[in-house]
Amino acid sequence: MAYFPMFVDISKKPCLIVGGGKVAFRKVAALFDFGAKITVISPKIIEDIKEVSGVTCIEREFQESDIKGQKIVVAATDSRDENCKISEICKQMGIMVNVVDQLEDCSFIFPAYLKQRDVVAAFTSSGKSPVISQYMKLQNDKTMTPFLGEVNEFFGMIRKDVIEQVPDEDKRKLVYEDLLEATLILNKLPTMEQVEGVIAHILSKE
Repeated sequence: MAYFPMFVDISKKPCLIVGGGKVAFRKVAALFDFGAKITVISPKIIEDIKEVSGVTCIEREFQESDIKGQKIVVAATDSRDENCKISEICKQMGIMVNVVDQLEDCSFIFPAYLKQRDVVAAFTSSGKSPVISQYMKLQNDKTMTPFLGEVNEFFGMIRKDVIEQVPDEDKRKLVYEDLLEATLILNKLPTMEQVEGVIAHILSKE
């Protein structure tokens, strides 16, 4: 069954990764990219993880009490049994858990994703074929440019004004579509005067 795509705000939220190797590092990198407050627990933690700014590293064995208060837990140890145990505890406590290479023990999975500022596109094969997810990511890589992130920030900045001036949802959609088309063609953010011009043009239509 396909996984439901849901984007969640994890900024400053406590997230625990149990495991300190290369796989754990990849999970750290993904969570760090979205501002999570990360704790890594493992008897041995590689230097790549220790060098990530703001990550709390605790070099010892996992304890059940470590899960308390966490919003997300990732089980990335070398022991399948240990990972399964962590998953069971999390599910009993209602905490979202990802278990590396053990799909049946996961309550969520990590997608392949592209990110430019607040624009995020995610791709998943629902755990069946990671190569498919990576293929989809590569196919969309050229579209996800840094400029698209800038455009999104600009649209967010003018959003309140556009809503106030264009209360009709259908016309508001046309405003954004016209602005986006012109912006991408010119590869330049519009001025506020140009925004007002587009709004006036759309509102003048019957």
